[in-house]
Amino acid sequence: MNHASFTNIASFLPAMAKSRPNALAVVFPHGRDRYGRVSYTHLTFTQLDQESDRLARGLERIGIRRGVRTILMVSPSLEFFALTFALFKAGAVPVMIDPGIGIKNLGRCIAEAGPRAFIGIPKAHAARIVLGWGRRTIRIKVMAGPGLLRGAKTLREVRQIGKDPLAYKMAETEADEMAAILFTSGSTGPPKGVVYTHEILVQQVELLKEDYSIEPGEIDLPTFPLFALFAPALGMTAIIPDMDATRPGQVDPERIIEAIRDFGVTNMFGSPALINRVGRYGAPRGIKFATIKRVISAGAPVHADTVWRFSQMLSPGVQVFSGYGATEALPVCSVGSDAILNETRNQTDQGKGVCVGHPVKGITVKIIRIVDTPISSWSDNLLIPAGHIGEIVVKGPIVTHKYYHRPESTALAKIPDHKNNGFYHRMGDLGYLDKTGRLWFCGRKSQRVILKERTLFTIPCEGVFNTHRQVFRSALVGVAKGDSVLPVLCVELEPEHRMANRQKLLEELLELGQSYEHTRDIRTILLHPSFPVDIRHNAKIFREKLAVWARKELS
Repeated sequence: MNHASFTNIASFLPAMAKSRPNALAVVFPHGRDRYGRVSYTHLTFTQLDQESDRLARGLERIGIRRGVRTILMVSPSLEFFALTFALFKAGAVPVMIDPGIGIKNLGRCIAEAGPRAFIGIPKAHAARIVLGWGRRTIRIKVMAGPGLLRGAKTLREVRQIGKDPLAYKMAETEADEMAAILFTSGSTGPPKGVVYTHEILVQQVELLKEDYSIEPGEIDLPTFPLFALFAPALGMTAIIPDMDATRPGQVDPERIIEAIRDFGVTNMFGSPALINRVGRYGAPRGIKFATIKRVISAGAPVHADTVWRFSQMLSPGVQVFSGYGATEALPVCSVGSDAILNETRNQTDQGKGVCVGHPVKGITVKIIRIVDTPISSWSDNLLIPAGHIGEIVVKGPIVTHKYYHRPESTALAKIPDHKNNGFYHRMGDLGYLDKTGRLWFCGRKSQRVILKERTLFTIPCEGVFNTHRQVFRSALVGVAKGDSVLPVLCVELEPEHRMANRQKLLEELLELGQSYEHTRDIRTILLHPSFPVDIRHNAKIFREKLAVWARKELS
């Protein structure tokens, strides 16, 4: 919410507390009774606003104030919401790092961020002490959970310090002031800290509201913690599901179904892996979600079969939307299940890539020739004709400007547009625009397989083989062989087909590959038990790891 004098993403919360004071803002599962029924705890919008005010004042008084970079390692909980809004209100800069990126990467990310403060659960503090995270910069520590730690304030103490009868005045931050540092998942390279300003976060809230017609009073089931923070800003009640947020692909479907039915969920966000798991469980059992108005999935392309299966559980006319974007720019495009199932899936099956829809309002998407080096200045000469595969670049109000303390990465990812006083962000993805302006995704630029005669793009090639009824998913990788590269298709089978006649399957896949010009060079196929995937969404395939595995298999 913009003010005449300042812009602070936390401004949405007091506005919602004023218009919807007694409505539930956040609901969290707090265990089960002896009959197995889940019990919940909650905060209303007024309570969340007051609690975050109290914490913001307490944090300020112990030194976590405007501009102070603060590592936040707190599990999804009521405290996570209150602390995040408190940090924004104080003008501090929360630093969010996925714990699943690995110990070494965590230490590297914390060192890069150079935080002065650390707020974490006991487990996070234990790791910080043992592994020396932020030893040179962290001076202020807060324990968010049971137990005491020498030199650290407890959340209870911060709350007590922040008690005050006077109204809290949030920091009057500038629109372009750093609001947060969100680290990428590192699925195709080292994790990088993406700098978010208050204006970018505000624009994201407004875009999501407009693009998906979200209204205050809706009930949201956000199965990814960071997306959960959008719910209160949009006036939705956030129902935190009873699940391990780092393993959406292994979620218990019954617990997701339980949450939807307990609260009459209207909006659901889930990674493709979670949507797939719940759909495989619910659709065959005839389970229906009468209250859901829309389902939003992001993190990786959603397979058409997954979309179709989940759609069987929704009311007529309700769509599953697949959003395209990245930590650096979100959302960029969106496409609904109507278009996927009725228009684009056949082209995907023929190797034309995955349609991710038209750009959302205010976003410009262009396709440039594939270059692996930095581009110093924008020129229309970089553009390639519609229908041709190139690198996807985007421009708009939700596109972040830089990485924190990574000038080389920023130079590689941004193209200055001096003429128009702006810049384009290079998504690191390949694709093309069709004649109607829809974007088609064709894979990561770093994962393309370059042969002597041609270049193979992962998604178009895999799309052909994924049509086989026994294939769950496939991944194209390149394996060096002398002075050339051998294209290798790794295949993960559907669970019920893992004992199938493998020789017959391989013959059928090879025959399928020969049916299309762009897949005829793929003559080596390896069966893999379970693909390595990203920790954040369990959906992005680590093709780099598969390439190492394939090389060992072939040797």
